[in-house]
Amino acid sequence: MFDRLPPLQTLRAFEAAGRLLSMTLAANELHVTHGAVSRQIKALENHLGVPLFQRLTRQIVLTEAGAEFHVAVTRLLGELTREAVRLRIQDPVARLTISTSVSFASKWLAPRLHRLKARHPELDVHLDVTDTNVDLNNGQVDVAVRYGKGRYPQAQAERIMNETVTPVCSPAYQAEMGGLNTPANLAKCTLLHEDRMKANWEQWFGAAGIASGRTMRGPAYSHGSMAIEAAIRGEGVALGRSVLVFDDIAAGRLVAPFAHIKLKAEKGYDLVYRIGNDENPKVRALRDWLADEIRMLRSGEN
Repeated sequence: MFDRLPPLQTLRAFEAAGRLLSMTLAANELHVTHGAVSRQIKALENHLGVPLFQRLTRQIVLTEAGAEFHVAVTRLLGELTREAVRLRIQDPVARLTISTSVSFASKWLAPRLHRLKARHPELDVHLDVTDTNVDLNNGQVDVAVRYGKGRYPQAQAERIMNETVTPVCSPAYQAEMGGLNTPANLAKCTLLHEDRMKANWEQWFGAAGIASGRTMRGPAYSHGSMAIEAAIRGEGVALGRSVLVFDDIAAGRLVAPFAHIKLKAEKGYDLVYRIGNDENPKVRALRDWLADEIRMLRSGEN
């Protein structure tokens, strides 16, 4: 009976191409080449003996047979995915894989994960740390916390935290620089930079009412966490992101001499997961726990 089924990879390629009406977009989503998608669809058409797409000059459209078959394939792949998720959730210890960025993992999420594990001992939490957006549709990662602008193609996202930036340094460095009583005192300080951050020192000095034209030289780091660690070591003043410096300020490792002068960061933190996966018990567990942690964070800021 099942020997007459088409290969699963041809159905995945067909579902994506039929949904996106583009072999190029389907290839990007499946992380394969355009040629691989084209070959899989051709193999499926040969297997079925009917054309599934009409290939026009700059686009593809489903044939009548293709449209009918696409409805069936989408439904069946969806049912198969939901059943696989259901079985994984029924495991006595369910694996929850969270993908997030280097800075957020090291400065905020990892130090708090013990509370998630205490609340949900049935979850085996795995932290996948990377600054590259991962594919949330291949089943390897359950949910991601991303620092971005809220746009994630082929995924569902909700904003959980926004962020501000303000100067931070170690208490010893503040004393060494004479207390840093006014923003103008920063002229004699070493400025620490986070690469590619638009809410940068030039913008902050403008918000502080200090004329532009002063030098913006100083060490630059690819990750905000690295600039913060340099500030903790007393190497200068960093423009610290509020979420990343929260624990260090609370612990006294950093001070914010001009906390009243803040810039809104151009990005924020988003909880990102597969489309339609918002009611997955593991996603709900993480969302609810994050909401409580963020409430604690905000109460500490007041």
